[in-house]
Amino acid sequence: MSDAPVIPPRAPDYNPLDDEAFREVVREFLAENYPPHLRFPPHRLHWAECKEWYFILAEKGWIAPGWPRQWGGMGLSPAKQIILIEEFERFGAARLPDHGIVMVGPLLLRYGTDAQRRFFLPRILSGEHIWCQGYSEPNAGSDLAALRTEAVREGEAWVITGQKIWTTLAQDANWMFLLARTDKTAKKQEGISFFLVPMTSPGIRVRPIVNLELHDEFCEVFLDQVRVPLDHLVGEINQGWSMAKALLGFERIFLGSPRQAANALARLKALADHLGLADDPHFQRRYTEFRLDLADHRALYAVHVARLREGEALGAEVSMLKVHQSELFQRITAYMLEIAAEYGGLLEPIGGNRALHPGGLFIQSRPVSIYGGTNEIQRNIIAKNVLDLPG
Repeated sequence: MSDAPVIPPRAPDYNPLDDEAFREVVREFLAENYPPHLRFPPHRLHWAECKEWYFILAEKGWIAPGWPRQWGGMGLSPAKQIILIEEFERFGAARLPDHGIVMVGPLLLRYGTDAQRRFFLPRILSGEHIWCQGYSEPNAGSDLAALRTEAVREGEAWVITGQKIWTTLAQDANWMFLLARTDKTAKKQEGISFFLVPMTSPGIRVRPIVNLELHDEFCEVFLDQVRVPLDHLVGEINQGWSMAKALLGFERIFLGSPRQAANALARLKALADHLGLADDPHFQRRYTEFRLDLADHRALYAVHVARLREGEALGAEVSMLKVHQSELFQRITAYMLEIAAEYGGLLEPIGGNRALHPGGLFIQSRPVSIYGGTNEIQRNIIAKNVLDLPG
């Protein structure tokens, strides 16, 4: 593959700036460009609700902070990626439909063909392609290798049949990346392949699942004899598990970012200010504990992001990020609910202020220790592969 730029970068190279100067650049950009009505959204926004912001970032060249500049990304250093996350969360910026940015893009950069990279990456950057993830199945969640969705080659196409579940915002996506079994005789990890599937394909049906917030963030996806071209296979046939593990590494880097815990901590402080508790000694003690835990987590996250940026493989220790961040997020939101007292039972923000939404944020924190691989599974991975403990 040529080293020449393939997608000219829209953004300048910010890495030469010192960190505080870059932080100021981000703050000014948010203040001048972020749609005011989207600040501190009460739940995960659908594509129709947040595409305005996606297109603003795409035009600025800020949609893919971690991608190499030759592929249209910002190529930010780990330290500056963390600053970007912090400032977006501080400002209350909505999370975008980001599976294409944080998962499909890095996967294709590592394993895709040149043709796949040239076709898909520009369309992710532009927002033409919005992606969802087809991993979990009704009987294959934490034990993902037990999946039963099947892909059979028929002439010049793959024919895929099966079911996926807990598929985030599948109703908004026009593409899905999924794992399917291509060899039923092999050991379960060895007969899986990785496919890119248009959601407009005949035979795909999406059924939303309403959660505790009365929000349809997740979906079931049914695939009935869905035909996709041969070149929609990524990598080699029956080698999808190794790519899936790499992608789970990318996902755990993302799920382990300080983003959720930092946002929750800022919201906790705003809630305490609103309730007149900010100077209470008990609150100060708990708040300081959370701040120190978050500082520790930011340092650990920076180490892993630096390794990823240097092209190093992500080892099993990346699971520590997901465990620590998710549980910190849950502890902070549980304390928010505690100090909110009677306001904690509201599904709507206090007084209409989206920055004050303890009940909603508490509910949002509950599944984070489940999705992306349960924390129990993550601890088993750490025990076996990092601590070398017996199975």
